[in-house]
Amino acid sequence: MDGADFLETVRESNATALERLGSEKALVAVTDAALDRERVLETAAAAEARAVATFEAWTDDEADDRAREAFREVAASERDHYDRVCALGDVAAPDPPADALHAYLRELDDTVERAAAGLVARPLVASRTLLQVISFFINESEAGAADVFRELRAETDEGVEAGAAVVAGVCDDADRERAETAAGRAIEAAYGEYVDSLEGLGIDPKPVC
Repeated sequence: MDGADFLETVRESNATALERLGSEKALVAVTDAALDRERVLETAAAAEARAVATFEAWTDDEADDRAREAFREVAASERDHYDRVCALGDVAAPDPPADALHAYLRELDDTVERAAAGLVARPLVASRTLLQVISFFINESEAGAADVFRELRAETDEGVEAGAAVVAGVCDDADRERAETAAGRAIEAAYGEYVDSLEGLGIDPKPVC
């Protein structure tokens, strides 16, 4: 299976959800409209901590060597991201409960589904939130913090490409539909929580045309 083609299919099939997850409402949704520096940093740190927990758990019980090494690398990268976020402020070390995305991921025990949902869909979602964090710090005239999050986003985007290669390595053509479904469900979980959060705040999650 071709990893780049798989990635393009996931992007195209979930274009609307991904676009809205990258809108200016993204931070409103994940912070419950508490758009201050401390809350934004805490929210960003919590996202990294959730990823660390998910991928460390997968590393412990994954049978496929290639996938297990990929999960280990992502866990280390996300821990580094967490440390870099915490270095920007007095952020308490969180042990956050799983959000909808990670609740879905942690239910998976199949290598193909884990790779597709965790190594491709998850960073596609994370990249869009990080974009809005960058914009937040630009608006706050904090160029240094914005640069840190630019670096985190660039590394996250690189992870998408690497993840697609792992999917291609552990998935044959017969498994492709299952991989696409797992990736789509991960994005749907994140988008569903985004919609619920905004509607709970009385905000229409759809863009104004």
